[in-house]
Amino acid sequence: MQKNRRQAGYDYTKQVSDSQNFLTDSKVIQRIIRPADIQKEDTVLEIGTGKGHLTEALCKRAGKVCSVEIDRKLFESAKKRLSKFDNAELIPGDFMKYRLPERGDYKVFANIPFFLTTQIVEKLTGGTNPPSDMWLVMEKGAAKRFMGLPRETKKSLALKVRWEMKIVYHFRREDFHPKPSVDSVLVYFSKKEVPDLGEKEYRAFQKFVEQGMKCGVTGKGGLLTKRQASAALKRAGLYYTYDDGVTLYIQWLCLFRCYQDMRGRKS
Repeated sequence: MQKNRRQAGYDYTKQVSDSQNFLTDSKVIQRIIRPADIQKEDTVLEIGTGKGHLTEALCKRAGKVCSVEIDRKLFESAKKRLSKFDNAELIPGDFMKYRLPERGDYKVFANIPFFLTTQIVEKLTGGTNPPSDMWLVMEKGAAKRFMGLPRETKKSLALKVRWEMKIVYHFRREDFHPKPSVDSVLVYFSKKEVPDLGEKEYRAFQKFVEQGMKCGVTGKGGLLTKRQASAALKRAGLYYTYDDGVTLYIQWLCLFRCYQDMRGRKS
């Protein structure tokens, strides 16, 4: 059993390492860091130190950089490269087991392993003390899914309650080595100062979305009649975007509030 665990751990570590596409070109790194709102008073968390090129650039901008690296060889190499920075804290280990800060403000800037994109985003956005801002390098298709493009998903709708998201940089495949087989982008996540829904409403909204996507928001078997939905959207100055009904986050939010009001009146 122990041997199997060791083997599984080795395979996982190797998979993380093999899925990394490194950014080492100083011009590219400056292009993506320069517009980011990182100041000398900021603490920045990096997921995957890699060879340390991005970490080095972050150390020159931030007050403190905490960088987690699972690959021991990369960790030791980066440690030598970054030894001149007294504001760099290099942490050996798996980010998925790393304990996020329980208090205090921090930001995240990272070129993450693509095969762990969903798990990393869920960990960062779902914690009790999430970062205020995140810049994550990820596969373009994953970025679009998080942003609800071309259509909203349960994940994109849940994220948008608390986060603003936008693609701020498009990479060339040649910007990385080894060169990835997919297109990559830098996505900026900004935590909303005031979420669109409170915690109790947020859980109810998730159930509303799940049921709406399963049975339909409007029509036969839906949560609202077409007339109710149309009237609610019209009052809010919104309209159906497509013939098949609700597609935009703001529409879902509007109809959820209408649904909650109706349930409140009935009770």
